[in-house]
Amino acid sequence: MSTVVRFAPSPTGRLHVGNARVALINWLFARKTGGQFVLRIDDTDAERSRPHFARAIVEDLQWLGFAWHRMEAQSARYERYELAVERLKGTGRLYPCYETAEELAAKRKRQLTRGKPPIYDRAALNLSESERAAYEAEGRRPHWRFRLLHENIEWVDLLHGPWHFEGANLSDPVLVRGDGQPLFTLSSTVDDIEFGITHVIRGEDHVTTTAAQIQITAALGAPPPSFGHLPLLSDVSGQGLSKRLGSFSLGEMRGEGIEAMAVNSYLARLGTSDPIVPMVDLDALAASFEIDRLGKAGPKFDFAELKTLNHRVLAILPYAAVADRLGELGLAGVDERFWFAVRDNIARIEDARHWHEVCRGEVRPVIDDPAFAAAAARLLPAGAWDEGTWSAWTSAVKGETGRSGKALFMPLRRALTGADHGPELKILLPLIGRERALARLGGKTA
Repeated sequence: MSTVVRFAPSPTGRLHVGNARVALINWLFARKTGGQFVLRIDDTDAERSRPHFARAIVEDLQWLGFAWHRMEAQSARYERYELAVERLKGTGRLYPCYETAEELAAKRKRQLTRGKPPIYDRAALNLSESERAAYEAEGRRPHWRFRLLHENIEWVDLLHGPWHFEGANLSDPVLVRGDGQPLFTLSSTVDDIEFGITHVIRGEDHVTTTAAQIQITAALGAPPPSFGHLPLLSDVSGQGLSKRLGSFSLGEMRGEGIEAMAVNSYLARLGTSDPIVPMVDLDALAASFEIDRLGKAGPKFDFAELKTLNHRVLAILPYAAVADRLGELGLAGVDERFWFAVRDNIARIEDARHWHEVCRGEVRPVIDDPAFAAAAARLLPAGAWDEGTWSAWTSAVKGETGRSGKALFMPLRRALTGADHGPELKILLPLIGRERALARLGGKTA
């Protein structure tokens, strides 16, 4: 049987790195097993779902480099959920409840005061027809709960191994609100069955939901998928991440100049004992991915570490991977030589603008010793320049001035680039060219 996984975000905010990690692990698992990746937009929450967030989810996932075999929106599937609801009602597993939110809160408070777990007491199962009719006459509309079997619920988790719950220790979950709106626990289960999902990999905050969904799946006549529960990602202070609060959103990171493969490389290894290393594409990540290497402890996301990794990713990207983007920056005349010259010295691809200006534009040179700069200018070689030009020129300057080491190289770098650090000058000098070099050293242009 082919592996089919799904990523099911709700369009109530921008994706953050915690969401991205879940999507990435599902995508890598599918690619490693030769399976399929399904994108499902869980947009049944009409109060908070927004179309622009749904579009942003697609854009963010495409930016990360993910492709999917199927995309679905839950808002187009209400008929399927209604059929499931009628089937569960017909078997007696879905029953109406009339308590208000305030009454339920009071019940939970009393249970906690008595030292009991706040589990729904199933009082609605004991209502007579006349009592139900009286509630209906008051204008109350029932919400519908799934009646769990009070038996052991168990599965072998992909990350945690054997896991179990006792059905009697769980509240019967609400599957349909009083306004008829199906809730996640139902709609997700129906979709997983009908889309042929074989593995559900999601955050460990869904563990109790999994226990209920195993019984709902069985009640709908289907076998449950395999489950894997990922420890939740937090920031360096230990605070949880929130999509609605925009915690480390992917859109924000794109604005900061973070590379998609830096995010992928970082999140794929976060929470494992493997070193976090830069990767140039998702296929390379998938080849080394093993889900059982993910730890059980909650990993912490450090944006400073990601920025460092971003630099390392840029340093290994081939020119073909960035050529279009360099063009979009308006950098005229750039080629593979330019990219190889500067890629080790940029934190963001936008930083290539600075080195383009050094090579093709105006730079304010730093001249510490005008006499030395003038001597160096006189010795600039004529003819075509290549990577050997720097060595030949500095050897001539050394012979003329007697300088060596830092005393020789630093004044030349400062004069040519206006900075103390940067790309190797043997590579950069031919890109600067003789005319600009001569002008920056204080000589006359050719």
